Amino acid sequence: MKNITRTVWILSFVSLFTDMASEMLYPIMPIYLKTIGFSIVLIGILEGVAEAVAGLSKGYFGKLSDNSGKRVPFVQIGYTFSAISKPMMALFIFPLWIFFARTIDRIGKGIRTGARDAILSDEATPETKGKIFGFHRSMDTLGAVLGPSLALLYLYFYPEDYKTLFYIAFFPGLFAILASFVLKDKNKIQPKEKKTASFLVSFHYWKESPVLYRKVVIGLLAFALFNSSDVFLLLKAKQSGLSDTLVIGLYIFYNLIYALCAFPIGILADKIGLKKMFISGLSLFIIVYLGMGLNTNSYVLVGLFLLYGIYAAATEGIAKAWISNITDKKDTATAIGTYSGFQSICTMLASSLAGLIWYRFGASETFMITGIATILILFYFVFWVRLKEKK
Repeated sequence: MKNITRTVWILSFVSLFTDMASEMLYPIMPIYLKTIGFSIVLIGILEGVAEAVAGLSKGYFGKLSDNSGKRVPFVQIGYTFSAISKPMMALFIFPLWIFFARTIDRIGKGIRTGARDAILSDEATPETKGKIFGFHRSMDTLGAVLGPSLALLYLYFYPEDYKTLFYIAFFPGLFAILASFVLKDKNKIQPKEKKTASFLVSFHYWKESPVLYRKVVIGLLAFALFNSSDVFLLLKAKQSGLSDTLVIGLYIFYNLIYALCAFPIGILADKIGLKKMFISGLSLFIIVYLGMGLNTNSYVLVGLFLLYGIYAAATEGIAKAWISNITDKKDTATAIGTYSGFQSICTMLASSLAGLIWYRFGASETFMITGIATILILFYFVFWVRLKEKK
């Protein structure tokens, strides 16, 4: 594993354990919330508020990390917040408490995202960014395979015992916290003059960021506005006649393909270019969404989910690697945090838009509109984002 440093290994295991905990709860979260009295509308508001808080906080905490010259404390605090939020969801069922616990989880993500990705960027050269970010995504997504698998296994023996799963999910989160305390700051950046960072720092950074950064992120955010939650893909699979178990199995299969492909695709991206790889990923996304809109055959669905896993491997980590190559090293956490923050808000809007289109026109139209819009975004990247990456 040439170029995969000790720090990258530790961060990757931290992410694996955290994602295992989160994804253990992902398939059963809506079911659990319904059992404690949450309506569909209230669940939507809960997720919307949580994602908005996470989105706004990513740029803010990324800027704090850049200003302080520290990365590791933000990583440790962020993963700790996410870990303790899991049992909190099961302790009490009052709506305000559930909102508080879910928000704690999302703030944890906001605290750690920019600093963690900045550490990954510092551990790579411009020529190995795809490899490093791809390896991290592979390990992270492996947690998304193990988590739901453990949840399915537990629920097979203890049907409908959702609350206990929230307590079980704390333990992989605890392992993540312990692993994060092995990390050390390497002091590669100097603290900046201390200033009070605004919670809306993302908007300030946007104004002073490089032109290429703005061009790339505009395209990424336009895509995020149409790239709704994976829940809609799972709903489409359910609508096509698959059982609940098969739908969850399909979600695990998608994550397995993602985990297996992210590392080799990252290595390939370093050879052919991050932009080319991202565009290839968008092409696969278009095929998947148009296919979802036109097809109901269960065997074809499996093939589409396979392609969807490859698409995710070719875009998720690649986008952050690309951003880290076109921004100043001293602003890496702010740049990635700003992008991730705006992306969270756009994803929230995308899911709302997809839900509205699905309700008014149907599932097929939802996927077809997204596929056609992504074709236009692909043309934007091909013909408009043509400047060279900063080395």
